[in-house]
Amino acid sequence: MKKPLILIADDDNAIRLVLEKKFNRSGFYTKSTAKGKTLLAWIKNGEGDLVITDVIMEDSNGLELLPLIQNVRPDLPIIVMSGLNTIKTAIDASASGAYEYFPKPFDLDKVLDVVIKAFNYEKSGIKKTEAENILYDDMPIIGRSPAMQEVYRILAKVVASDLTVMIRGESGTGKELIAQALHDYSPRKDKPFIAINMAAIPRELIESELFGYERGAFTGADRSRKGKFEQADEGTLFLDEIGDMPLEAQTRLLRVLQDGCFTSLGGKKLIYTNVRIVTATHRNLSDLINDGLFREDLYYRLNVVPIFVPPLRERADDVPLLVHHFLNQFTDIGSEKKIIDANALTKLENYQWPGNVRELENLIKRIIILTPHEIIDLETINLYLSKFESINTKNVNISLGASVEKHLNKYFDLHKNELPASGLYNRIIHEVERPLIVKTLKLVKGNQLKASELLGINRNTLRKKIMYLDIDIGNNNVNI
Repeated sequence: MKKPLILIADDDNAIRLVLEKKFNRSGFYTKSTAKGKTLLAWIKNGEGDLVITDVIMEDSNGLELLPLIQNVRPDLPIIVMSGLNTIKTAIDASASGAYEYFPKPFDLDKVLDVVIKAFNYEKSGIKKTEAENILYDDMPIIGRSPAMQEVYRILAKVVASDLTVMIRGESGTGKELIAQALHDYSPRKDKPFIAINMAAIPRELIESELFGYERGAFTGADRSRKGKFEQADEGTLFLDEIGDMPLEAQTRLLRVLQDGCFTSLGGKKLIYTNVRIVTATHRNLSDLINDGLFREDLYYRLNVVPIFVPPLRERADDVPLLVHHFLNQFTDIGSEKKIIDANALTKLENYQWPGNVRELENLIKRIIILTPHEIIDLETINLYLSKFESINTKNVNISLGASVEKHLNKYFDLHKNELPASGLYNRIIHEVERPLIVKTLKLVKGNQLKASELLGINRNTLRKKIMYLDIDIGNNNVNI
């Protein structure tokens, strides 16, 4: 059987040599060039079974070559690589018909796996419309770190589809920006993008907000009103904090996803809907499912394509980009731009950011407003970070994750080069879970029904945990 030929186009000779060595050892032939014109000539001559091209070459742009290559060889798989690690590059590559996109630096083994899959790849023959290929330079998401590259790759693959997406990540990581990008670069971009936060609406009003109501449906309904589903028709409906949706609303949502229609509260007429559903949550839905607080069948309907947005502390390389972006964004037109010095920037890169990008944004905004100096130095950063830290220590929801992380760092440091004993997960969860349940029981004077409601778990689960954690509930004070 004839060995496949891979055509490699990149202006970086070192990368070409590394790729050639990898593929030649794996049983492929390779030919490489730094010029797009040479690559196109080879393809026109019928050479090559797969193409790996950089975006930047000596004489051309790889993304501009893609349609030319496809006109000549529509079934030729093309893999795009680039050092321009932005969401726009990833989406451009996908929209132009690339089989896969790899940001530099990349894992050679992953590239090899994709190459092997690409030889079994059959094009669908579906051409993207011009509307899908019109992308804008004003990108809403800042970041080129490896952690964000994975987000971009998934976005690029699903942006032109109607697949349901679930975005997970801590508060302040930018989940709504991801949802907005999914809409703005999709064929639905000219239709409504409607966002609704489940945690911000009283539980008894969520169904009326989602599905609307008719006049007289309940006390105070003096007129009919369209719900978010109807308002978002043909567009995108973003359900933020989906883990806070009550069970009765979950049941109705599942029915809409299954049937594609619903009735408003107090209404009898079926309303058909055509929306793309994007959800987001910072909560662990698996735990909610186990506690009977989230429907498992709904979870699988919503979690078709999961996207995890990394916390800022796991993408420290992006901090300088974000800082300069916020400095430009919040400086008044006509006023002098503020400059941050190297030591101050290093301090921000090494900070743990319990509030993530939102915390960084608020910090820069506050410094711009309250600091008259043009240059932001380390002393200024230390001053304002200490204020943020004092605020965060009062806010358990923000600081708990960072506090646990610091504790774990110290714990592992004590073991030096050795691993701790097995069973680590259960020991750590026990350390957090027991005082949480004890404190809650004390607050409600031992009332297990109230405690289960406050904790967000069902009563049977709470009873099992009380027994397992050996919590004495013999009196209202509850003993640890």
